[in-house]
Amino acid sequence: MSANPAIAQLLKSLNASGGENLTQAAIVELPVNRASGFRKSERAVIIGMRVSRSRRRWLILAAAIGIFFIVAIGATIFLNPWMTHYIESDAFREAMERETAKGLHFPSGYYAPIRRTGFWTAQSERFQASGGEKAMKSIEARGIAAKLDPWAVFVRSWQLDEVHVQSAEVEIQIYEHKPEPVSLKSWFSVFLPNRVDLKRVESEPANVTWPFRGERAGFFGTRLLITPHGRDFDYRATGGTLKMALIPDLYLRQAHIFITKTLLTLYGVDLAPGAHSEGRIDVEGNAGIGDDKSLGLDVNFDRLPIRDWLPKRWKGHFAGNASGTIRWAGENPKLENSSGEGLLRVGDGRIDKLPILEKLAELAQKTSLEHLELSNCSLSFAWRYPKIEITEIAIEEEGKFRIEGSISVDRRSLRGTIKLGLTRQSLDWLPNPEEVFTHKRSGYLWTIVHLSGTIDEPKQDLSPRIIELFKESPSAYLGLLFRQFETWLKKTFSSDR
Repeated sequence: MSANPAIAQLLKSLNASGGENLTQAAIVELPVNRASGFRKSERAVIIGMRVSRSRRRWLILAAAIGIFFIVAIGATIFLNPWMTHYIESDAFREAMERETAKGLHFPSGYYAPIRRTGFWTAQSERFQASGGEKAMKSIEARGIAAKLDPWAVFVRSWQLDEVHVQSAEVEIQIYEHKPEPVSLKSWFSVFLPNRVDLKRVESEPANVTWPFRGERAGFFGTRLLITPHGRDFDYRATGGTLKMALIPDLYLRQAHIFITKTLLTLYGVDLAPGAHSEGRIDVEGNAGIGDDKSLGLDVNFDRLPIRDWLPKRWKGHFAGNASGTIRWAGENPKLENSSGEGLLRVGDGRIDKLPILEKLAELAQKTSLEHLELSNCSLSFAWRYPKIEITEIAIEEEGKFRIEGSISVDRRSLRGTIKLGLTRQSLDWLPNPEEVFTHKRSGYLWTIVHLSGTIDEPKQDLSPRIIELFKESPSAYLGLLFRQFETWLKKTFSSDR
C-alpha cells in the first residue's frame, strides 16, 4: 500500500495538519481510474483515523465526568457534618421561623428544635403562631416532617417539596385586606433566601375552627392537603365532622377550596348526616376577602332527616326526609345583609302526637287524626333580612286534610293566609260545618284562616268562629262536653288498672 502514491500523498497531508483537522486532511485528489482494491484500502485508512479521533474525545469526556463525580462525592462527605450542624442550629431554626411566619402572615412563629433525618429531610415536633393578619388567626402543627429542595436556595427560596403534619389546630377569621408594607433591607439580603415555598402540605386529622355565635365552630378531625399555586393556595379536605351552632353535626365527605388574595372559591363541599348516610348537602360558591366582601352560595340537599334540624320540643312530633335548594347572596357574610331564596320538599313526612291533633281527634272521635302520613309537603321561601316570605305551601294527607297558602315573618311579627281543607267525615263533630268551611273542592270542605301575632305567640281566627257555631247550637256543645267527659273517664279508669 506504501507504493501507492495517493496513500503517500494522504499521509503527507495528515502529517502537515498535525491531526488537528482530520476531515480537511483527508480530502485529497485520488485517481479515479485506480483498481478497486486500492480504492477500498484508501477508504479504510480514512475511516480508521476518524474512529480513533472520536474515541479519544469520548475518553476525555468520560474522564471529566468521573472527576466531577469524585469531587462532588468528596465535597458531600466533607460538607455533610457541617450541613447537619447548620440545619439543627438555632440560626437555621430562627430563619425558618421568620420566613414561615412571614409566608403565613403571622407576626412571628416558633419551631421546636429541628432535627435532620436524611440528606435533605428534617423533622420538628411543633410549629406555633398566633395573631394572624390574614385568613389564619392561629396555628399549631405537631409532628412535622419536611423535605427541602437545596437547589431552590440559588433562586432565594427555602423550598419544601413535601411537608407532612401528624395533627394540627388551625383557627381562621374574616379579615380586612390591607396592602403589605415594603420593608427596608440591607444590601446583602439580595443574596439570601427571602421566602418559604411549599410544594405540598399533607396533614393527618386536623381541626380547622372559627368563632360562630360565641361558640367554637369548624371542621374537626379532617385530613388536609394543601397545594400552593403561585402565591395562592388550593385546599382539599376529606373526612371529619362539621360542628356549628344552629345545625346538627355533619360528616364531611370532601371539600375543595381555592383561596387567593381577593377571593375564596368553594368548588364543592360535600356534607352528609353521617358517614354511611344516603343524605347529602352540596355547597358551591365564592366569597370576596379583599375590598369586595360579597358572598354567593348555592346549596343543594337531598334526603336529610328533618328531625335532626328541628327544635328539641318538636323532635318527637315530626319526621321525614328533606330535599331542596337554597341560593344565598349578600354584600358581606353577615346575616343582616343577606338575601336569598329556596325550595323545600319533605318525603315520607309524618306528624305524631301533636297536641292540637290529639285535641282534634278527641273532639271528632277519630283516632286516625292523631297520626298523619303526609302524601305531599312542599313550600318555597325567599328572604331579605329581616323579612322572610314562605309561599306555595302545600301540605296534605290524601283523604284527610290539605293546607295551602303563604306566611310572612318580619323580625318576629307573623302574618299569613292559610286555606284549610278537611273531609266532611272529619267535621261530623261540628254543628253546621258548612257555615265555617264554606267552599268545596277536591273532596275537601275549605275555610280561610288568617294568622297574626308573633312566632312566639301566634294567633288565628278559626277558633272564634268554631266557638260561635257551638253557641248557636247548645245541644251540639252539650254533646261535645259529654264526649270529652267520656274520654276523661276512660283515661282515668284505664290508668288505675
